[in-house]
Formats: sequence, structure tokens, C-alpha cells
Amino acid sequence: MSITKESELIGMKRVSEVVGTTLKLMREYAKVGMSTKELDDYGGEILKSYGAKSAPYETYGFPGYSCISINEEAAHGIPSEKKILKEGDLINIDVSAELNGFWSDNGGSFVLGKDIHNHQPLVNASKNILRKAIGNIKGGVKISEIGYLIETEAKKLGFKVIKNLAGHGVGRSLHEEPENILNYRVKSNSERFKKNTTVAIETFISTKSTVAVELNDGWTLVGNKGGFVTQHEQTILITDKDPMILTESNGIWN
Repeated sequence: MSITKESELIGMKRVSEVVGTTLKLMREYAKVGMSTKELDDYGGEILKSYGAKSAPYETYGFPGYSCISINEEAAHGIPSEKKILKEGDLINIDVSAELNGFWSDNGGSFVLGKDIHNHQPLVNASKNILRKAIGNIKGGVKISEIGYLIETEAKKLGFKVIKNLAGHGVGRSLHEEPENILNYRVKSNSERFKKNTTVAIETFISTKSTVAVELNDGWTLVGNKGGFVTQHEQTILITDKDPMILTESNGIWN
């Protein structure tokens, strides 16, 4: 959305702090032996305590308050009593919500407990690439150039990017224009980031796959060639200098 008055910025800051805090608390709450449903219910209670509504549930009827994807799942994992968290699991939590007519979105991947499967390098790559990408965004910058940066940085580290998942505009709804802030460069895309707009920037860094495909449950996405995928996401306000990171309460870079 385009921020045109102070009240809109306040609204976006408020909902962004809520989703950021929820993500941080859920990450800290996750324990070996817990089901992803229990973790999701915990996040749902936090959102409710702020008067916020789960965006995937409100928008798409998603069967959970948040998306919790484990190990080979790339995105949109459904919280379940049957999915029990284990030592060394690669976990992604994506929290988005609506509050007082404003919407915000954030997410992060992390390793639970000891990194016995060596997922941390992939997690670090995703985090650091997101930070670098956001640091290069300001009004007038081509969207495709940020995609080029993300893919180039991933390749340098021996990783790939998922090409059919993307960041997006956010604010008055969960997904707005620009809809395809991709993790690679589409040369024909001449669209530029606009000052005073709010967007969700997200990385999708992978070990083997370049496309996410949907499982039979109609939600969960996995890589087309297997392997693992990490995602990190912040909602930002674009300026003509450094962006304002609205969801920084999530602490994903700490």
C-alpha cells in the first residue's frame, strides 16, 4: 500500500510489531516433542491477545493461524497434532495478520536445538541475503535488480532460489501490487520500487530445487527436486534512503 498519512504508518507499525513479536515468541516456544499444532495454537493466542486476526485464515481459509513448515516442506505447512518437532529439525514459521484494517507479513527459518543435520549454513544464507537485499531497496530501484542480487548471492554460497514464490506488496490486504518480488531477475520486468509503499520482502533459498510444488493436501509446498528450503521475510516501508523495517520485533537477524 501507499502510505499517505501518519495514521496509516501508525497502523502498519502496530500490526507489524504484532506479527513480528508473535513470530519471535513462537520461535522461542518451539521445543522438541511439541506438535506443530500446539505451536500454532500458542501463536494464535498471541494474535488474539492483540486483537489481530490470522491473515492466511481470513484470506484463504487456511487451516491454522500460521504456516509451519518442517524439514522438506518449503512453505504453507499445515499445523498438525501428528507433526512432532525433533532435535535438529529445520522449521519455518510464517506469521501474517490483520489489525484495524492493516495487514503485515513476516517469517523465518531456524534449526531446533542442535544442528545435527547441518541446516544452519542454509538458514544463515537466507537471513544474510534478505538483509543485503533489503539494504539495497529504495524508491526507484528496479524490482528485477533485487531478484538478481538474491540469486547471485545464493549461487555464491552454492545454493539455489525457488523461482515461483515471491515477496509482495502488503498493507490493505495480504497480497497487493507489486505481486512478484521474485528471487531472481526477470529482465523484461521494468517495474521499480515506489517510495512510501509497504512491501513484504522474502528470500527462498534452497539446496536442490528451483520450483515449489503443491502436495495433495492442497496447501503444503515442497521442492520439485527435493532438498531443503529456508525462508526469511520482513515487511518494510520503502523510502529514498534505507527502508524502515516494520517487523524488526521478530529478531530474525539477532
